[in-house]
Amino acid sequence: MNFELPEELRMLRDMSCKFANAEITPFSRECDEGERYTPEIRKKAAENGLVGAWIPEEYGGAGVGILGNTIITEEISRVDMGIGLNICAASFGCEAIYYFGTEEQKKKYLPPVCSGEKVSAGAFSEPNAGTDVAGYRTKAVKDGNNYIINGNKMFITNGTVCDWMIVQCITNPEEKRHHSFSQIIVPADASGVIRNKIHGKMGIRASDTAEIALEDVTVPRENLVGEEKKGFRQLMHFFDVTRVMVAGQAVGLSQSCLDESIKYSKERTAFGSPIGIFQSTMTKLTEMAIRIEALRNLVYKAAWSIDEGRPDYHLAAIAKYYGGQTAVFCANAAVEIHGGYGYIDEYKVQKLYRDAKILELYEGTKEAEIMTIGRFLLSR
Repeated sequence: MNFELPEELRMLRDMSCKFANAEITPFSRECDEGERYTPEIRKKAAENGLVGAWIPEEYGGAGVGILGNTIITEEISRVDMGIGLNICAASFGCEAIYYFGTEEQKKKYLPPVCSGEKVSAGAFSEPNAGTDVAGYRTKAVKDGNNYIINGNKMFITNGTVCDWMIVQCITNPEEKRHHSFSQIIVPADASGVIRNKIHGKMGIRASDTAEIALEDVTVPRENLVGEEKKGFRQLMHFFDVTRVMVAGQAVGLSQSCLDESIKYSKERTAFGSPIGIFQSTMTKLTEMAIRIEALRNLVYKAAWSIDEGRPDYHLAAIAKYYGGQTAVFCANAAVEIHGGYGYIDEYKVQKLYRDAKILELYEGTKEAEIMTIGRFLLSR
């Protein structure tokens, strides 16, 4: 059993690290404070093959697979998870097209995202239905060769900056609720699409998040992704893949918490000595390091299994659950090590603390992951 990354993935990791430090670090604080989206950084990342990198080369991506994309996500999130989302989630929604779309849809929609020309989104959650996916109410009614869509979507990443979105809709209300859904591509500039940016988020403030209303939006039936009535199953597969990316974010943020804490523990003195020599500090650093090492191996294995064609979605749920826990633990420990300085914006750890919590919320809350993991265990 070889745990060593292949040379090409080590090179990808180094390149991603250098890009993040050079291109993201100078703008991190400014974009966090101003809630500023960063298209210029996204385009530079695309020029370096870092956007939609998991997508095969025939559709414009770098073809590095889910593991390669996870490593990119880790390194970029280590510097700034908010700006990192503008890069790593620029292809959010493309998963549905790649796994279930037609060849024509793949060739039309995927390459422009990978090149940085376009941005995609997944319009799934609704104001009254997040974890309860089967409770979505947005409807798409067939009208000749078109669908007419009405509904509301909430907390949509890239919502006001995307060029198109995958919308989860009820197309067959006569079916049982899990079999009533379909996924449809909706151009963001279509008549009847109303997008409002959500301000005042606790963390990932550089990332664009929006509420979207769809009022009599008309799209051709050729925009259907996959099959009618298969939308619920397709969405579950979608989350099973994207959860690994979120777990990769958790690795990067947690590592940043440890990096900052080690640095501070060497510089800060108390009672005439660096605080790093005290057992209480060593305990926090040690627990952070242990959790990060365990998480990284867990996430890499989950990503590798997808690339090997043997996806373990139970493992992906575990990685997502443990990733959120680890990030929140490490961020809290980092603030405690910094003491009062960890509570002011002069130090990075206060931002890491604010960013960490979302990792227990989006792409499936920790409670939802517990249900997923528990049901699998009980079904064995």
